[in-house]
Amino acid sequence: MTTETKAASAATVDLKLEVVVIPVSDIDRAKQFYQHLGWRLDADFVRPDGSRAVQLTPPGSPASIHLGSGAPLPRFLIVNDIEAARAELIAHGADVSEVFHRGPQGPVSGPDPERPSYGSLATFNDPDGNVWLLQQVTQRLPGRVDGNSTTFTSSADLAASLRRASAAHGEHEKRTGGHDANWPDWYAEYIVREQAGKPLPE
Repeated sequence: MTTETKAASAATVDLKLEVVVIPVSDIDRAKQFYQHLGWRLDADFVRPDGSRAVQLTPPGSPASIHLGSGAPLPRFLIVNDIEAARAELIAHGADVSEVFHRGPQGPVSGPDPERPSYGSLATFNDPDGNVWLLQQVTQRLPGRVDGNSTTFTSSADLAASLRRASAAHGEHEKRTGGHDANWPDWYAEYIVREQAGKPLPE
């Protein structure tokens, strides 16, 4: 087994290629062009720091594009646990920034206090200066994935989802005041809704 193969097999945290930012001179013109190609418009909003986020997805693609300007333009990697992903990347030799979140005046040190999906970030560069942005996502925005198809790419991804369902189910049993014998169905409903970005069960 080569050194490269050993390093690759040692990775335990999923890093899912989610978004590539492509440079455009006119965001509205580019948005119209891609929509005319039949690409799905996932988002068009202004972030707290004033920057505009426009995301589109090609038909059938698990990854999307953001329309952007300026440099450097990052590539987005989605993770379930940003601290674990950061630690693993550092262990493999990457120089990863501290975790931060976006505020009205720009980046703010530390994870987002509310811990929302898409809120906590970290970055690192490859040897050529290409920027990668880690983004913690546990619940998808509505419409981002097919609500009728729940998939996991690894046992670690499934285990993380089960842990979140377990924690939420514990709160559910506290509210109801007793053991829920139907917990498998509750877990399943929670996991499917979470991945599809639908309201979670109470």
